[in-house]
Amino acid sequence: MSFEKEDEVVLHDKHSEYDGETGKITQVMETMFGDATYTVSFEDGQETGVPEDSLEAVESEE
Repeated sequence: MSFEKEDEVVLHDKHSEYDGETGKITQVMETMFGDATYTVSFEDGQETGVPEDSLEAVESEE
């Protein structure tokens, strides 16, 4: 699953201080290999270069 700017996601990265937190994608970057990496903003900071497999979509309550 790919994500788009403004999507809400949960980060799963045991090496990140934001592991398990919900944030919003603020930038999508494509690597030279055709994969996407993301910048995710959280309430108190951001994480850059996040691979798709470290993110989980937040179910919307609409």
